[in-house]
Amino acid sequence: MKAAHIRVLVFSIAALVVLGASAATFASWWETRNFVAPGPSVSETIVFIEPGTSLTGIANELETAGAVDDAFLFRLGIARRDGATSLRAGEYAVPPRASMAGIFAILREGRVVQHPITIAEGLTSAQAVRVINANPVLTGDAVEAPAEGALLPETYLFERGTTRAQMLARMMDAPRQLLGMLWDNRAPNLPFDTPEEAINLASIVEKETSIPAERSRIAAVFVNRLRAGMRLESDPTIIYGLTGGEPLGHGLRVSELERPNPYSTYQIDGLPPTPICNPGRAAIAAVLNPPETNERFFVADGTGGHAFAETAAQHARNVAQWRVIERQSGAE
Repeated sequence: MKAAHIRVLVFSIAALVVLGASAATFASWWETRNFVAPGPSVSETIVFIEPGTSLTGIANELETAGAVDDAFLFRLGIARRDGATSLRAGEYAVPPRASMAGIFAILREGRVVQHPITIAEGLTSAQAVRVINANPVLTGDAVEAPAEGALLPETYLFERGTTRAQMLARMMDAPRQLLGMLWDNRAPNLPFDTPEEAINLASIVEKETSIPAERSRIAAVFVNRLRAGMRLESDPTIIYGLTGGEPLGHGLRVSELERPNPYSTYQIDGLPPTPICNPGRAAIAAVLNPPETNERFFVADGTGGHAFAETAAQHARNVAQWRVIERQSGAE
C-alpha cells in the first residue's frame, strides 16, 4: 500500500475516532441534561413500588403514573449511575416537575410516604383499637383491645404495608419506653410504688380535665389525698365502672352514685382496679412529679376549668358557687 493511501486510511480512522468520541460526549451530555431536567407531572404523583420489583418494572410504573416521560431513559439513567440495586420499595409521593435525578434520590434514600394515625389522650383501649381497625391504610386482621392503660396516646407515623398488629405493638411499647425515662426521676415519697400504679392515677388525672395547665395541679390534689388516706372521689371512675369508659349520655344520677361499683373512688380506698383510660405523656409526667401544694379539693368553676381548695370549708364554698352556676345554666 502506498504511503499516500496509508495516510488517508489513518486520517479516516482518526476522524472516525474523533467523531465517535464527540458522539459519545454529546450522548453523555444529552443524557445527563435529560436526567436532571424537570419531569412531566404538574402535581404530586403517588407511586407504590412493590417489594422485589425490577428496575424495568419500577421505570414502567413511573411512566404509567406520569412521573417520567420515558421508562427507557429512566432505566438508562439509573444504569449509568449503577443505581439499579439501590432503589427501595414503598409508597412515594413524587413532587410536581420532579426530575429523574430527583426521583432517583427519593427512591434510593427510601423517602416513603408517612401516614398519621392519632390516638387521642383519654381514650380507652377499646376506643383506641376501634381507631386502629378503622384506619384504611393499615393492613392485616383486626386487633383486640389490650389491657386498659397499655397504650400511649399520640400521633404515630407509619408506612403503607404496616399491619394493625404492628401498629398496636408500637403503641404498647411506647408507654414502657416513656416510663423507662421518667420513673427514675420521679418525686420522692409518692403514694404509689409501681409504674402501673402511676399509669392508673394518671388515667384519672387525664379524665378529670381537658385543660393542659390543670393536669399538674389535679395530680397534686390526688397525690395529697392519697398521702392523707382520703378517698379520691373522682366522678370519671364511677362512669368507667358503669360504662367501661363509653359516654354516659347524662349527668351522674344519685342511683348511679350509690350503686355498688368496684371502680367508684367514692366507695373504695386508693386506686381503682385498673386504669380508666390511656393517659398521655403530660398526665403521666404530672403524677410522677406533681407540684408541692396543700390543695386537696377541686370542683368545676363554670369556665371549663376548676376551682381548687386546701380545706373542706373552702371547697364547700366553691361547690355552692358551682351549684348556683348549674341552676342558672339550667334556667337559660
